Amino acid sequence: MEKVPMTGEGYRVLDDQLKQLKSVERPSVIAAISEAREHGDLSENAEYHAAKERQGWIEGQIAEIEDKISRAQVIDVSKLSGSQVKFGATVTVVDEDTEEESRYQIVGEHEADVKQGKISIASPIARALISKEVGDVVEVNTPGGVKAYEILKVEWK
Repeated sequence: MEKVPMTGEGYRVLDDQLKQLKSVERPSVIAAISEAREHGDLSENAEYHAAKERQGWIEGQIAEIEDKISRAQVIDVSKLSGSQVKFGATVTVVDEDTEEESRYQIVGEHEADVKQGKISIASPIARALISKEVGDVVEVNTPGGVKAYEILKVEWK
């Protein structure tokens, strides 16, 4: 079974989502199905069909999150250190063409959110950065062509 790397924060977010789905969403949809059943003929009952569809989505989400949690490899970023880029590192890079600086934390796939500066370990830029050090230049294939980034800083938080 393939492990799913994630930060402690990412694990907590998944666990909170699972608790929300099981303790709030699931009971709510069960009540909606029960209420829709009371309206009579189920074959033409849009509320019933919508609630059943929502129930299927909720159960699918629960199964998916439970699977990720069961395969989780939680990595405590605060205990990591070093000058080499690894999972959990926060990396400051500069685009060699535009001189624009960017800061990214390399996280698990489900935690990625570029707006918050979190990129997936599976993303092209993260794969290029892994095992590199401050001062190294990496090239990344992007939809707009090859981009070169110089690593300015590697931090552990």
